[in-house]
Amino acid sequence: MSVLLTLHIAIIFGYLANEYISSLGFKLPLFVTCLLTAILLSNFVPKFLPRMRWPARTRALAIVSDFSLGLFLAMSLMSMQLWTIAGLAGPLLIILLLQTLAAILFILLVLFPLMGRDYQAAVLSAGFGGFAMGATPTAIANMTAVTKTHGPAPTAFIILPLVAAFFVDVANAFIIRFALTL
Repeated sequence: MSVLLTLHIAIIFGYLANEYISSLGFKLPLFVTCLLTAILLSNFVPKFLPRMRWPARTRALAIVSDFSLGLFLAMSLMSMQLWTIAGLAGPLLIILLLQTLAAILFILLVLFPLMGRDYQAAVLSAGFGGFAMGATPTAIANMTAVTKTHGPAPTAFIILPLVAAFFVDVANAFIIRFALTL
């Protein structure tokens, strides 16, 4: 129950932050401000309010997280109408093959060596593979699969969501706004 309460608090504050940012003229996806709010709360509440029990890094949070991720992926896959693009199957397969090859080469030649060639780098590489081929939830699913088999990698779970979900969307908001003014 404390995890659900924490999630609702983060969502409420994230929603309010999104409304405020929107009033300033910036449009961000709602999940970006909710994610940032949750990150700030998870880092500052235990530090400044030590008596308050914060459910970070608990089994209950892991269960809710796994359930939510699975639900999101199932809803995303069920809502896809693949038959509408059946005529593009050939070109899409070629693009997918080239994208997969580019992602593998980037991971092996740039990302893994740059991140230090250790376990954290391997988990980040798995996450980047999911991000390059899909989206942030796919990246989290890949990283979760690796860490369930080989052990935790908390740094990777901080870096990838921040970069893939937060920084990319914030950068996209500015880039798209700039492109629209051209």
